[in-house]
Amino acid sequence: MHQLIAEFLGTALMIIFGVGVHCCEVLKTSKYQNSGHIFAITTWGFGITISLFIFGNVCINPAMVVAQAILGNIPWSSVIPLSIAEVLGGIVGSIVVFIAYYDQFKASKDIDRVKIRNIFSTNPNVRNLPRNFFVEFIDTFIFITAILAICSVKTPGIVPIAVGLLVWAIGMGMGGPTGFAMNLARDMGPRIAHAILPIPGGKANNDWQYGILVPGIAPFLGAACAALFARGFLGL
Repeated sequence: MHQLIAEFLGTALMIIFGVGVHCCEVLKTSKYQNSGHIFAITTWGFGITISLFIFGNVCINPAMVVAQAILGNIPWSSVIPLSIAEVLGGIVGSIVVFIAYYDQFKASKDIDRVKIRNIFSTNPNVRNLPRNFFVEFIDTFIFITAILAICSVKTPGIVPIAVGLLVWAIGMGMGGPTGFAMNLARDMGPRIAHAILPIPGGKANNDWQYGILVPGIAPFLGAACAALFARGFLGL
């Protein structure tokens, strides 16, 4: 139960930072509107670092949960409960941000509704589902492989900082095509929140096809391959 709560709270905090920075960057009357992608990606990285420092040995990502199960570090029976806790954390974190930025949402009724949806969830700038799928697959493969390698270093405190820098690097290098979700809870939790929240000015279609196929399925395949690579090649 403690692990479930930690995964829920850790994911919620990650999303408060991540969805929060997109609200901050997109919505009118925000002090930091139009701050740019470096502002957003850096906040995602730092936010994940803080979540890991607070909650310790958490995955905050269903893809990482699957990788840990493949490596034998957690039982397969834990995969679904932990993943559900993480998705719920993504929903609740998004709701917290919506409440905090409600005045800004009200002031932004004339902003394109797809841009508002993209505050919550990822989408490709060029919609090509096979290529979008490949991008999320390879991003997650690099992400999970790197985290597993980082975790093998026993220097105290290195993991949260290094993972934050890793997120920053992947976002800067490979975030352009799809927004680098790499995480079902990061995308699906806020996507569900977008579907249920009373957003002023209306909402765009939630694009479940993309959400389920690309940030939904591709990260699991990338994580599975990363776990097998880490065990077979890196000896982890």
